[in-house]
Amino acid sequence: MRLSTHDTVQRIWTVRLHSQPGGLLLSCLHCTLPGYRLHAAAARSAVLGHLARHAQHDALPGHLRTCQCRARGCCWHPRRRGCAGPVLLALTRDRSGRMWRLADACAACAGATSYTAVVPDTLLGPSRVQPSTRTAQRNTPPCGPGERLRVREMLTYLAVALPRFSSPAARLLALQCALRADHEGHVRLPHGFLRGMRLQGRSELWSELAHAGWLACSTSRHSPVGARLLDAAMQTQPSGRSARARAAHWALHPVPLTTPRGMASSVQLTALTLAAHTSDGTGSAELDVLTRLCGQSPLHLEDLLNQLVRCRLLATWRHISDNDEISWQLPGVTGRTAPHQEDESAPGPRCLSQTPSAFRT
Repeated sequence: MRLSTHDTVQRIWTVRLHSQPGGLLLSCLHCTLPGYRLHAAAARSAVLGHLARHAQHDALPGHLRTCQCRARGCCWHPRRRGCAGPVLLALTRDRSGRMWRLADACAACAGATSYTAVVPDTLLGPSRVQPSTRTAQRNTPPCGPGERLRVREMLTYLAVALPRFSSPAARLLALQCALRADHEGHVRLPHGFLRGMRLQGRSELWSELAHAGWLACSTSRHSPVGARLLDAAMQTQPSGRSARARAAHWALHPVPLTTPRGMASSVQLTALTLAAHTSDGTGSAELDVLTRLCGQSPLHLEDLLNQLVRCRLLATWRHISDNDEISWQLPGVTGRTAPHQEDESAPGPRCLSQTPSAFRT
């Protein structure tokens, strides 16, 4: 007989930010300690770190985790549909950025909740790597589903950790820093590496990430650029450095969507995002997910997809209005995917400009 944990196990944590003279006050509904003050620039990292510690401390096996949205009558999202899919960690914030909630939710509820992103469980696990795992890593192909999955998870996390207005170049740089950092959050990127990414001398990108409170940087003209990631989740990554380094290398050349040299960072980030969601030559993702991962509006995303078609990296793409998804197909793949023109009964992509983008600041 299986015991139900519906009423006793509740994995949901809520943090609020209150305006105070000289800064903000962080309060948690699940902590007995009083709230503490912090500067506005450090608020995002403080909130994410606080919620991550709750999730680590209250970890549960997968079979004990239940959808907290369903337990509350699915009141977190407007669309009424049954629970479906695995139970995930869903991070939600309100439009003002003053309330943050981390909770277990099924894939259907998480996808239907506004201003929500899925936080991969791998970012909250222990950092120890067993010897058997290291042996398996040496036998892992240099590029495969594991690398694609790690990049997709990290892009999802950065969509939450970085401000909504972060530039595509800063997101690409943050991705490399996150995947190449050691267990203490330290990373060193040689000038030759940055030159290959065409980011050498782009000090404004480091300043952008530092202003967001995500890292602290120490630059030098004659030595690698060093930085320390301030986000607590980046200091507890469970996968080994070699596995993450392979993922970082694949992110530089995301076969089969490797962009030609000289393309804009926005095109590179879009191609990388699509590659991370592509399998067997086709892929699909919800429009809201793509706009959040790419840091673009729906109209700009449409233009970027058309650029990928003109570069012949994509054969076709289309918007599926029934479930608000974008699907695409790579060249040389035979299938039923139609060209990117919309169905006659579906609104054109320009009508999607009113779609709310998650985590807008």
